[in-house]
Amino acid sequence: MKVLVTGSTQGIGKAIAAAFVAQGDEVTVHCSTDLAKAERVRAEIGAAHAVTADLADAAQARGLYAKTGAVDCLILNASVQYKQHWQEITEEVIDRQLSVNVKSTLLLMQAYYPAMKEQGYGRIVTIGSVNQHRCHPELSLYSATKCAVLRLVKNIAKEAAPFGVTVNNVAPGAIATPRNADVYNNATLRAAVESAIPAGRFGSAEEVAAAVLFLCGKGGSYITGADIAVDGGMSL
Repeated sequence: MKVLVTGSTQGIGKAIAAAFVAQGDEVTVHCSTDLAKAERVRAEIGAAHAVTADLADAAQARGLYAKTGAVDCLILNASVQYKQHWQEITEEVIDRQLSVNVKSTLLLMQAYYPAMKEQGYGRIVTIGSVNQHRCHPELSLYSATKCAVLRLVKNIAKEAAPFGVTVNNVAPGAIATPRNADVYNNATLRAAVESAIPAGRFGSAEEVAAAVLFLCGKGGSYITGADIAVDGGMSL
């Protein structure tokens, strides 16, 4: 299969890209602006291609299809997150999070879906967040963007299903990635977070990748419009 994973030079995105490579798929690694970084990761995990596109820029988001061509699996992992109290959020931060997390998601679905529909097969997976379901004092806008993406998923999944295209969301919980390094590497903060997780630990990026691969494989062919939590029960 041909696979594009956005935001795949570190963390969950990198783990997803590596997992697809491991099963023999033709994978494109994506980075916002640093092509050298994307090429390093491509070589490290054995991916086929590396591309850049700043998804905060609508023109670059629309232009990504021209760089990669049609794919069988579109994994929309790239997002930006700013931890701020809601009263401190600036217009610049609002615009950037909406552009990257929501607007580019729809633009990329619009770009890649027609070829999937024409061939009668396709898999689209968005990477959401446990914060779709939980309140966080510094992630009110980020949470809202992830909720918006989930509604896109459910609406588009219903229209795409008759054409062999599934659309699903995977919502990770507390995952040991660079984005969470400050908490994960601080014993006190880490213990506080883990106390709120029924499984009692942070998850791994590879555990999130496993859910994505399942949805894109034969076993996930009858699942669409789903929101799958990979969070150790944190959202319960």
